[in-house]
Amino acid sequence: MQRLRAFFKDAPISDEQWSQLEAMAALHREWNAKINLISRKDIDNLEWHHYAHCLVAGTFLRLMSGARVIDVGTGGGFPGLILAVLYPQAQFTLADSIAKKILVVSDIARRLGLKNVTPRVGRVETFKQKFDFVTGRAVSNLPAFFALSKNLISPGKKHSLANGILYWKGGSLDDETRELGVVPDKKINVRERLGDDEYFEGKYILHYPYPAVFAAKTPRLP
Repeated sequence: MQRLRAFFKDAPISDEQWSQLEAMAALHREWNAKINLISRKDIDNLEWHHYAHCLVAGTFLRLMSGARVIDVGTGGGFPGLILAVLYPQAQFTLADSIAKKILVVSDIARRLGLKNVTPRVGRVETFKQKFDFVTGRAVSNLPAFFALSKNLISPGKKHSLANGILYWKGGSLDDETRELGVVPDKKINVRERLGDDEYFEGKYILHYPYPAVFAAKTPRLP
């Protein structure tokens, strides 16, 4: 965690929040011994490989009180749990269709006292609630993610970014961008934010505002 604190020393993260993140990492390790949330070969790199690029959001995203965020395909709570620590003034719904993943994030949120987290099992295309932001990390290709998520977003511009999708993406964007027919409004190069570590080569955080999401060409849901 000290390595993360060094990189994010100028981010608005308090000592209490760092303590929560440290406790979260211990809980992730505890659960990962029971349920394979991340590769067990990578567990020693949990903070750097799985927390760091989630924390990058804290360098550019500002959320007003009452912001509503849904993390689609949350898995072990990446980025949703980390964002819930960064933004205690916002409300986070962590959604996954796999019940055991939601069991994990529910337990971690409860044991950390994260009152701003609502875990939910289900397919998000059936959800009726609206949110300011939909987040996801390597859930699917972008066109499929847009198809699942676009009806969850409400229009608005009261935060530092306009309401829309924030997506943690690795690899080339070219083919998926051509398929979507829209480009991200903001493209954060994670490697540049994390000391030029080659592990993060080709990893980005992408922001697509509400109008772009609805202008995109998406596949029909089954």
